[in-house]
Amino acid sequence: MTIAITGVILAIVMLAAVLAMLLTRRLREKYAALWIVIAVAMLVLGLFPQLLLALTSLVGVVLPANLLFAMAILLLLGVSLHLSWEQSQAEDEIRRAAEELAILRADHDEVLNRIDRLEHPPASERQSIDRHDELDG
Repeated sequence: MTIAITGVILAIVMLAAVLAMLLTRRLREKYAALWIVIAVAMLVLGLFPQLLLALTSLVGVVLPANLLFAMAILLLLGVSLHLSWEQSQAEDEIRRAAEELAILRADHDEVLNRIDRLEHPPASERQSIDRHDELDG
């Protein structure tokens, strides 16, 4: 019975930690949902340990601890796969943003160079402009 009480306490602590992180915006909602589901499942299994025994016999596993470990491994694999997918998406977005920034910087530098040439033309262009003004005047 002590393990069940420990499980309930850990589930409550985990639920409180997730909610605190969610409220302080240190954890996004889409990730918080997963951890809330896990904490609630831990709480239910801690309050009703006979559910784990029934699930163990239903699945055909000998020991409830083996079922818990198998479920934990599957959960960690799922989380790892999801985070890998999220990282791939983020890398694509970062690459696209970096490319767009490089193009914008090049355009910006070109515009600055054009403005600089208009404000301060080279000496050869200034002489031709002065000659043109003399001819007109």
